[in-house]
Amino acid sequence: MLQYYLLSLPKLSRLILISIFFLLIRLEAQEGPKVYVAYERADEIVVDGLANETTWDKALWSDDFIDIEGMIKPKYKTRMKMVYDEEYLYFYAEMEEPHIWATLKQRDTVIFYNNDFEIFIDPDGDTHNYYEFEMNALNTVWDLFLTKPYRNHGKIIDSWDIQGIKTAVSINGTLNNASDIDDSWSVEIAMPWAVITEVSRGGKVPKGDFWRINFSRVNWDYDLNDEKYSRKRDEQGKFLPEYNWVWSPQWVINMHEPEHWGYVYFSKRGLGSKEVFDMPLDERIKWQLYSIYRKILKSKENPKTTWKKMEGLKIKLEGESIEVKFDTHPSGWNLSLVSPFSKKLLLIKEDGKFISSE
Repeated sequence: MLQYYLLSLPKLSRLILISIFFLLIRLEAQEGPKVYVAYERADEIVVDGLANETTWDKALWSDDFIDIEGMIKPKYKTRMKMVYDEEYLYFYAEMEEPHIWATLKQRDTVIFYNNDFEIFIDPDGDTHNYYEFEMNALNTVWDLFLTKPYRNHGKIIDSWDIQGIKTAVSINGTLNNASDIDDSWSVEIAMPWAVITEVSRGGKVPKGDFWRINFSRVNWDYDLNDEKYSRKRDEQGKFLPEYNWVWSPQWVINMHEPEHWGYVYFSKRGLGSKEVFDMPLDERIKWQLYSIYRKILKSKENPKTTWKKMEGLKIKLEGESIEVKFDTHPSGWNLSLVSPFSKKLLLIKEDGKFISSE
């Protein structure tokens, strides 16, 4: 019946309805971000890369990392754990790797030119003012602050440091030795709350609350020259593309779409509990609102023209049909709606910043 109804409509109307139909399918089908519940540590943690403490034994592993686009299983396994106390947020990660190598030794150089481990943190979940941290197998780190994602032309503050951070690497094999096969390497990190709560809601340890966090592992095919490792090049001398393996899929080769990052909920219960994070329905609305936002942002047409092709689009969730509004004003445009669950106004500005208000 639907196909006969569509054929009876003018061509432009058919195209608009078909576009809305397939957009809705994508909105409904896309898997939501990953969730991890972090508990308070049970004993003193020595940051040595070994995770010998009772705390790490009790902490749950994350799901294995997946390809950044969410479709391919990586050839080497990666997983992480998290705990916290009143002073630090702790991370531990293990990475299978038959050839462990690293060359970069200067802090705040571009660490992902080596195989590395990366952490991205957006405390208040508005996609602006977030942290990026990277480290390699030599325990060389790069930490930076981004005011906005690259798509929104924000500033990258490379001089920003996580003062007081503790990091360590443990290697199950031999570093930079091409004559043997290695097993894995692990990293352990303690980030001081005093620094990473600077742009958070309330500026305090988020007990009973959640942050948006994601992890990435960059891995390169390698060349050997005089028994020294380097990134592999093709026949034209260009570097082969890297592999990007992440905890929560981004669905695109771009870590800088923070709306895809996972949810880390900081439980008030003791380590060993099994608390389930109750995802706010407004967050599920937010995923779909950002999907519409990205479509408008990436369109080659004027945003108003693009919206006209989607006008009438509604987000459907829990039996509710939620109207989305597009507004223009002197400083740009907004997407917005009123949540039927919280009664809050949920709004994405043209520059990507998310706002929630009564």
